[in-house]
Amino acid sequence: MIEVDQLTKRYGAVTAVKDLTFTVRPGHVTGFLGPNGAGKSTTLRMILGLNRPTAGSATIDGRPFARHRAGLRQVGALLDAGDVHGGRTAAAHLHALARANGLSRRRVAAVLEEVGLARVARRRIGGFSLGMRQRLGIAAALLGDPPVLLFDEPINGLDPEGVRWVRGLFRRLAAEGRSVLVSSHLMSEMENTADRLVVIGRGELIAEESLAEFAARGGGASVTVRTPDPVELAAVLAMEGAHAQPDVRLDGGGALTVTGLSAARVGELAHQRRIMLHELTPRTASLEQAFMELTADRADHLAGERR
Repeated sequence: MIEVDQLTKRYGAVTAVKDLTFTVRPGHVTGFLGPNGAGKSTTLRMILGLNRPTAGSATIDGRPFARHRAGLRQVGALLDAGDVHGGRTAAAHLHALARANGLSRRRVAAVLEEVGLARVARRRIGGFSLGMRQRLGIAAALLGDPPVLLFDEPINGLDPEGVRWVRGLFRRLAAEGRSVLVSSHLMSEMENTADRLVVIGRGELIAEESLAEFAARGGGASVTVRTPDPVELAAVLAMEGAHAQPDVRLDGGGALTVTGLSAARVGELAHQRRIMLHELTPRTASLEQAFMELTADRADHLAGERR
């Protein structure tokens, strides 16, 4: 388990992380989300003891990472896939890590096979694509078979097959009872990968909850309804405090987008007034929509802005 408590990091007058508190529990893939510059990488580096906090603490199974003697047996991490010696082969890179952590050579062969690099194990890393380097970084994180794993932007450079593979890997690791923290700025990826979310903006916590709970915070839930009597239905729904407007995205007349009432309640009102419905579909808020709404004032870089 990873526990972050009132974690703060300042660089002179700049506060990169401020009073950040969250928990990553075993058995879950926890997505760590935030706009670029939100402080995600700084937080991961403090969890791993690479940066010293200005205040607060980050512990792994109750102790700072530096106090764990097991090294890769306790925590595996991928922070920067490019931070490897390009002149080494993939096998030599992993063998060096294995020797430093008291791991067997058999473990190197096993993780190379698992990440799909067994056939290129003797090739120099300098000739690897970004996707292959990502796979090698994941292999290094898995080398010690650790109970806690951290990954920073792990799908960068992966092809569609690689993305599917890494999603399945993370879910399997969590199902085995491990704590898995995946940092990303891609909302669509978290929808397909994570169970829970920790969302930050400008170094501060915005949310720590399930995907469904976070999506609901965006206020984007609605109901799509199609009827031969859209004007009458809209008037009925308005009396209940709902807002109904024509849905121009759908072909054909009579389609409305309704906010402020559940699909069940819309159906009840239509039945009471004997209004025929051809469609009644609840639309849940998307994770990306909620993220954009809740982090709009916490992003350091906005598309189209002038500086």
